Amino acid sequence: MITRRLILAGAAALAFASSASAEDWKAKYPELTFAVVPAENASGVTERWAPFVSYLSKELGVKVTLRIANDYAAVIEGQRAGNIHIASYGSASFARARLTGVKTDAFANDINADGSTGYYSVFFVKANSPYKSVDQLKGKNLGLVDPNSTSGNNVPRFELDKMGIADADTYFGKVVFTGSHENAILALAQGTVDVAANQWTSDDDSTLAQMLTKGMLKNADGSAMKKDNFRIIHKSAPIINGPYAYNSDLPEGAKAAIAKAFFDAPAKDKVAFDRLSDGQKKGFHPATTKDWDGTIELIKFVDALRKKKAS
Repeated sequence: MITRRLILAGAAALAFASSASAEDWKAKYPELTFAVVPAENASGVTERWAPFVSYLSKELGVKVTLRIANDYAAVIEGQRAGNIHIASYGSASFARARLTGVKTDAFANDINADGSTGYYSVFFVKANSPYKSVDQLKGKNLGLVDPNSTSGNNVPRFELDKMGIADADTYFGKVVFTGSHENAILALAQGTVDVAANQWTSDDDSTLAQMLTKGMLKNADGSAMKKDNFRIIHKSAPIINGPYAYNSDLPEGAKAAIAKAFFDAPAKDKVAFDRLSDGQKKGFHPATTKDWDGTIELIKFVDALRKKKAS
């Protein structure tokens, strides 16, 4: 005879088993590595990300270690080797990871202050320059970010091709990879390049805006540069915000816990979340890997351009 006591005992045993199963992943993964690519100098990245990583450690119940990667390729190869468990990707670098067989799954991306989940690639020039359009920059110097940067290389090359400039390296006098979004803006401010590609969401949400807030950009006389010292001469179509992705091989319990910690962050640790985004983001939006299928087509297009140039 099945009694209420037996039913309750069975339910309790099932709950205990489920709880134990949920905790199993922590024994296998007592430490998780979270990699980010610096858009700014390394100390700035640490200051921005450290509180959020501490929050993740507390929420997940395992140590989460921040790894500041040298470039997007390092994140891709780290996830391929299984040394990086969670990664902050740009859209193009995530597409590149998938194209090259990395087992990685997107679970979230940023929600902008206005509720949107996209941004733009723009070409900046200094406002006191004579340049009002890209066709006035033939033979001048272009600053890009990184070969795997979405807004700092891949989309700019796609946009240039639409303008009839299939080979940026011969159109411009020099094309320089600066290594980070901040460095591209610095190169423009200091006159090393005449035009710089960069990411831009709004006048108050961009690498340029962050650098101006921190007082990083100076005129020749040492005075602080302002927003009106720069001009956008071209803006791309919207780009989906890059994903946060975890290794596909992580246990399902770990994946669920990581995603939940991200989505809960704005409410559970607003200080850490606001520090991460400089108050420019509202939260994290649930995402799936397929959301970046369109970006894969962009990467294939840029690869084809490169092969055409080499042939």
